[in-house]
Amino acid sequence: MPDVRLILALHDHQPVGNFGGVFEEAYRDAYLPFLEVMEDYADIPFVLHVSGPLLEWLVENRPEYVARVRSMAEAGRVEILGGGFFEPILTMIPHRDRVGQIRRYSAYLEEHLGVRPRGVWIAERVWEQHLVAALAEAGVEYTVLDDFHFQRTGLDDRDLRGYFLTEEDGKLLKVFPISERLRYLIPFQEPHETYEYLKAVAAERPGAVMVFADDGEKLGSWPETHQHVYTNGWLRRFCDMIAGNRDWLRPTTFAEAVDTTLPMGKVYLPDSSYREMTEWVLPSGRLVQYQDAVNKTLDDPAAHRLKPFVRAGGFWRNFKAKYAESDEMYARMLGLSDRLEGLSRSGSADPDYLDIAREELYRGQCNCTYWHGAFGGLYLPHLRNAIYRHLINAHNALDEAEGRTGPRVSVEVADYNLDARQEVRLENDRIVAFVRPALGGHVYELDVRHASTNLLATLDRRPEAYHAAIAAADGGTSDEYDGPPSILRKVVLKQEGLGQLLVYDRYPRKALVDHFLAPGATLDDIKTCRDVERGDFVTGTYLSRVQRTLDGVTLVMERPGLADGHSIKVRKTIGLEGDSGALDVHYVLEELPIGVPLHFAVEINLAAMAGHAGDRYYADPDGRRLGMLDSRIDTPETAGLSLTDEWLDLAVGLRWSRPAALWCFPIETVSQSEGGFEGVYQSSAVVPRWTIIADDSRRWEVRIRWSVEPARGTSTPVEEESRDRAWSMVDD
Repeated sequence: MPDVRLILALHDHQPVGNFGGVFEEAYRDAYLPFLEVMEDYADIPFVLHVSGPLLEWLVENRPEYVARVRSMAEAGRVEILGGGFFEPILTMIPHRDRVGQIRRYSAYLEEHLGVRPRGVWIAERVWEQHLVAALAEAGVEYTVLDDFHFQRTGLDDRDLRGYFLTEEDGKLLKVFPISERLRYLIPFQEPHETYEYLKAVAAERPGAVMVFADDGEKLGSWPETHQHVYTNGWLRRFCDMIAGNRDWLRPTTFAEAVDTTLPMGKVYLPDSSYREMTEWVLPSGRLVQYQDAVNKTLDDPAAHRLKPFVRAGGFWRNFKAKYAESDEMYARMLGLSDRLEGLSRSGSADPDYLDIAREELYRGQCNCTYWHGAFGGLYLPHLRNAIYRHLINAHNALDEAEGRTGPRVSVEVADYNLDARQEVRLENDRIVAFVRPALGGHVYELDVRHASTNLLATLDRRPEAYHAAIAAADGGTSDEYDGPPSILRKVVLKQEGLGQLLVYDRYPRKALVDHFLAPGATLDDIKTCRDVERGDFVTGTYLSRVQRTLDGVTLVMERPGLADGHSIKVRKTIGLEGDSGALDVHYVLEELPIGVPLHFAVEINLAAMAGHAGDRYYADPDGRRLGMLDSRIDTPETAGLSLTDEWLDLAVGLRWSRPAALWCFPIETVSQSEGGFEGVYQSSAVVPRWTIIADDSRRWEVRIRWSVEPARGTSTPVEEESRDRAWSMVDD
């Protein structure tokens, strides 16, 4: 009788920085019940990949689950796949880190699960052919990718009935194709549908090896799937179907297939990822056009025949072009990797601190925050904050490895964000600031070292392809799909008024963004990005120079430009002293029109703190609370403001030497979670503003002191005296 081998593989993953409650719910709803069912089917082996962040949580919080998996692995009932320890996109990180992450995770798996993996899971199946060299160097025999990858070489579905060999520089790797058909059948259709499909495959190609490999969260964590898969018994019916057809349907593992079958041939796979990912990476407008074109050709036989020969969609690396925030994290990560490599080669750095830095770097390479697709990813602030926390920890550990401790201050100029323009890094033992003179003179990263927090881990509001569906929906679900649950088919709004949040920024939501506003501009105007800008300084290029003194460093930026039609000059100076938790910012406006009012504002966006929590709040200079960080504030005059996050032990102080009117408002985006679309607080915009009427000097200036301190700390008398001295230097 014609037979077919079936490999059932699950990829269980939770990202670095995800909430403990999410780990717990996924364990309860998906990971544990799946294992409990499979323990009852001793004759059905399966394959399991558990990502490093999740396995660490399981080892710490559910050791009994780890013991059960280990027992099954040692008995040959489950094959364990390895991979990058902290689930990086392997093509995004240097070769040395690819090999290092895989080797480190293989050792961890052997320690806790008793087996050393032969194969690996490729995060998001993002593939470039040069990965073969790193995988081979790390001791990997085989991996698994989507059939979509293989189809792009011109292979037909009927050719994808086993594994293939691929090669790079003489290094060999075995690669299995994942069946997209099986991914959409399991678990969304009844087991009989899978039976019919595999029966047809067996008749067409006896001895075929078919692979189902997908996220384990589909079997219990996605909305309604726990009831469908476990309460309603889908998984047991599926296993019974396999058990009842063992005469022709043989469940197996990758290892057994490699050991008992021959490869189908050799193939060289193009750069790709799974099909949906190649769509999500497209620019939003082009993605809408692409989806429209695909929908119009679904029933076209000619288009279907052409599909294998058309390279549709985009290239994963362009997420770094689509989202500046992803590119900023990537550049920061890469710089730390390079620094770690240099110190490792030097032989003079402390090896213990180097190992700490390496682990923190690896954690900071977790892929989920570097892209955005169907669900939150980059849009989730707690995940962005986690990446920066580990990158800042790596930076701190590298300083320790070099023996750079105690009060110090430095300024360096380099292309830190890989845009072929020079940025400036001001650093001392308490903060690290990155400034971009070529783009508005913005501060685009501010690391608070004691809190391991980047206060500028912000996110711009931008168009996304799914926004049209949000705007059109009136709540509930927009589809009439009547089968088992499939989250990608639904448009569910988790709250009212989401359409009002579909606002798109005209400039990066960073710090020291210089505005000249139209008379009568309101808080709502600037929050909703109405065209009230009357200057060209917001994203204009500033000429810059750095200065060093015995006590500190200074970045001086200057730009001639237009303000409400008048030619003026703005000089913006940022100073940092050793052992100081503050940036001292000095604005000087020159060549102003005499007697003509100009409306000048400085926007400072602050992230990394929760928006709606009682222990995160605004306060006035006298310490009176003004509301949580998602509050709107519109006050005619104040000398400053503070933002406190008691949970992070972080207090951000802003004081300006001239009384200013003040706007504060939340920056919120809309993105999808597993439960539907929802608004997400990203950051708080703080905008002090002044009406300037120049006298004969045609000059005006203001100083802004931007401090970061432990929330439970207090200023010393020396710091207070220094601050007062700074205010007295202002020329009224």
